Amino acid sequence: MTPRATIHDVAAAAGVSVATVSKAVNGRYGISAATTARVLDVVQQLGYESSLVASSMRSRRTSVIGILVADFEPFSAEILKGVGAALQDSRYDLLAYSGSRQRETNGWERRSLSRLSGTLIDGAIMVTPTVDTASAEIPVVAIDPHTGRADLPTVESDSFGGALQATRYLIELGHRRIGFLAGRPDLRSATLREAGYRQALTDGGIPFNPALVRVGLYKRDTAKAPAASLLSMTDRPTAVFAANDLSAIAIIQVAAELGLEVPGDLSVIGFDDIPEASQMNPALTTIRQPMKKIGATAANMLITLLNGETLPQNHIRLPTGLVRRATTAPPRT
Repeated sequence: MTPRATIHDVAAAAGVSVATVSKAVNGRYGISAATTARVLDVVQQLGYESSLVASSMRSRRTSVIGILVADFEPFSAEILKGVGAALQDSRYDLLAYSGSRQRETNGWERRSLSRLSGTLIDGAIMVTPTVDTASAEIPVVAIDPHTGRADLPTVESDSFGGALQATRYLIELGHRRIGFLAGRPDLRSATLREAGYRQALTDGGIPFNPALVRVGLYKRDTAKAPAASLLSMTDRPTAVFAANDLSAIAIIQVAAELGLEVPGDLSVIGFDDIPEASQMNPALTTIRQPMKKIGATAANMLITLLNGETLPQNHIRLPTGLVRRATTAPPRT
């Protein structure tokens, strides 16, 4: 069987770059009419019509939206559900894409956009991108970007307000020695959650104690060691606010290994409200961010851009809310 021609085959035969082929078949600006005609002739000669790119040649669109993530984990999975639901009645298909992990982490979205834009997708939603701007020939919406608001349209939840509410709730229960298991320092959401934690302490007249802070990096496996360090202190905290639910679950697992009862000996509150939070025993008290709504909002923003319309808002922040469950209680006297 003869292998199907690729974009690289077309580029080689036409004597142009892959980027030029992409521009030619998608009707983008930046190349001459003669170059476009030469590329399209090669496309026809090599039988490139059978690919998705060829169908986009006729309509100048692929009718596919890409969602680009660094990893498939609970947060991005819930975002994906929201995007999928928003596109259900649209003419767009959804492509979920995670690039190779063999290279450096920072800049993954540039590589992904370079591979997909114009040839496979009409627009992209990037989840927690590492850059505040991305050069692309397609519309892009960013969810929870590392640096916060960017040149791109963005959607995020109120991380500061949610952390403030979580810590205030622990203070209202009577806790004064409250630990914090932080997220990834490179993410704006993690920075804002620590800021909310500190503000709640200040508002409650409780001095900030750096000895009660550890960094869990938002992952269960990386959160266990700092959680063990925090809970093994001679004067350990009576409550811990974790920057996300996976870190909170790690704390509860470590507490059980150390013989601590939750919430009797230790209250724990998380952030996200992933499905596992309500399913565990005891069920996790947490701050709910509307992950599916974030995804749906990003999808609707992207469709607006693809329709050639102007967004009423370039940056959207959605509210969070406290979900009281069984891992929090007043401290034992």
